Amino acid sequence: MSRLGNSSEEAAQGAGTTLWRNARLATLSPDAAGLGIVENGVLAVRDGRIAYAGAADGLPSHFPRDASEVDCEGRWITPALIDCHTHLVYGGDRALEFEMRLAGASYEEIARAGGGIISSVKATNGLSEDALVEQALPRLDTLLSEGVSTVEIKSGYGLNVEAELKMLRAARRLAGLRPVRIVTSWLAAHAVPPEYKGRSAAYLDDVVLPGLETAHEQGLVDAVDGFCENIAFSVDEIRTVFDKAKELGLPVKLHAEQLSNLGGARLAASCGALSADHLEYLDEEGAKAMAEAGTVAVLLPGAFYTLREKQAPPVAALRETGAHIAIATDSNPGTSPLTSLLLTMNMSATLFGLTVEECLAGTTREAARALGLLAETGTLEAGKSADFAIWNIERPAELVYRIGFNPLHSRVFKGQQVSA
Repeated sequence: MSRLGNSSEEAAQGAGTTLWRNARLATLSPDAAGLGIVENGVLAVRDGRIAYAGAADGLPSHFPRDASEVDCEGRWITPALIDCHTHLVYGGDRALEFEMRLAGASYEEIARAGGGIISSVKATNGLSEDALVEQALPRLDTLLSEGVSTVEIKSGYGLNVEAELKMLRAARRLAGLRPVRIVTSWLAAHAVPPEYKGRSAAYLDDVVLPGLETAHEQGLVDAVDGFCENIAFSVDEIRTVFDKAKELGLPVKLHAEQLSNLGGARLAASCGALSADHLEYLDEEGAKAMAEAGTVAVLLPGAFYTLREKQAPPVAALRETGAHIAIATDSNPGTSPLTSLLLTMNMSATLFGLTVEECLAGTTREAARALGLLAETGTLEAGKSADFAIWNIERPAELVYRIGFNPLHSRVFKGQQVSA
């Protein structure tokens, strides 16, 4: 396959029109049946955006005959993958806790003993912003090598205003160092730091709410998240955070129903949240509320696997209610040290029973929906950013079926081929 280079002349060509021919497309268009497959397809890209995606014999005649062309040699093209839930910026690791869990300790026992999120807080607070960027880059590069174009990154391992802001600044810097779209979430309501033990409301007043205002003022935050759980924050406390987000005009999302059913998903739905994530203990009422509100259910099999959970998310209820389902790595140092969205798809199929279509939609179209980006990316449709992945596969199911195998041929971001 020909490759678009990085010279000024070639960059100028990339700013014009390029036709990606002889391809099999999985458009993932919401208006198409299944994966939206086009066997003899072509993508026309102009000025970094998709101008046409469809059958080669339907390509409009107005496209210039002198357009650059790339022969895909029969390969499959999908929308670039999207990881819509990560904690990619952090310090240290939690391999010791992994050993503790293998010896029988539960997630809650580790957290209550000062481990879990708090141990990552200590490691993260001990690093400079530059060091956080340096440690995050290899994790980001691993995701990008699998055809990922968009990554959501949360704060939440600082638990004081400056450290939370430092995490978001580091996340923003990643987009300047790699060809990737970074979406940030303010997750200061992730855990109660030891100095606020028994005073979670004071922590919200002193750190979470004023810090959110500062992050918003500095342009560091795209959405607001929280952890609604017995070991974190109650529904009423999360509501306070969401009220502040609404005041600032920021969308919300929530870690909900991971370890118990506190009604967090219903709260998220009532607030028009972009997503509610984890959801192992979601009930039918919560699933229905999410479906009616358009709140995406983001399933995180990496955490389910790592924690050796027994109760899987209620996929049948989500399907029956018509809720949108996305999947993500939940990449973090403790409960999901996972940096492979391809493996996440396999886990989602094997552990949760998702279909190939649900897995592929869950890492493209529905992941974009979970980030409020569906108008910009996530499908191969005219008008959207030209973010797509080209695969050495014979059928899309291979992307879900294989374990530990990466069939990516090349990745295109905003119309520019950035890997091969």
